[in-house]
Amino acid sequence: MSQGLAFPPAVYITGTDTGIGKTFSSCALLHALRQRGLRAVGMKPVASGCEMTPEGLRNEDAAALRAASDPVPAYADLNPYALPEPLAPELAAADAGVTLALPPIEAAFARLRAQANTVVVEGVGGWLAPLSATLDQSHLVHALQLPVVLVVGLRLGCINHARLSLEAITTAGATCIGWIANEVDPQMARIDENVGMLRERLPVPYWGRLPYAPGSDPAQLAQHLSL
Repeated sequence: MSQGLAFPPAVYITGTDTGIGKTFSSCALLHALRQRGLRAVGMKPVASGCEMTPEGLRNEDAAALRAASDPVPAYADLNPYALPEPLAPELAAADAGVTLALPPIEAAFARLRAQANTVVVEGVGGWLAPLSATLDQSHLVHALQLPVVLVVGLRLGCINHARLSLEAITTAGATCIGWIANEVDPQMARIDENVGMLRERLPVPYWGRLPYAPGSDPAQLAQHLSL
């Protein structure tokens, strides 16, 4: 997104796979928005692999989004579906005896929108990872009217994964407004050239490249994003 343009009231962060840094990128994006003077909050509608705490089930990724948010939202709004087992959402929900549905997510999203200029909504896995037997991520994106941002994990095979993901997003009738490169493999050969090929082949704006920096302060990483 070009400098000077208004940021959308909400975006949906998806990725080329699971474990490619959606949360890492979402937290950096939240801080980048806050540094522009916006009230920005995160959301993780469905999170599996939650641990029981004195406050209830909590998810590490959702907690990171909450820590990066200002104002700090109620956890139940940020993560309306907290599932214990570290499995695909459909399996984790079945194990918990929970049926995933859009209305609780829509209600939580509306509460978040009321307190922020923009909401950064993080998806699950890659774009085509289902939420349930009858619910895909595209259904959520359409219900909440969210433009999509694609996080590309920079590793061998990323060009294929990025192009397939973008094609699937477009085929589903969603709009991808940008992509973020995230260095997940510090040993990746010729990484600059791969990013260059991605920039040539992905017909959506490039929002920047996050370095391989486990444990880094997301507020510092925000400088690598150009919105």
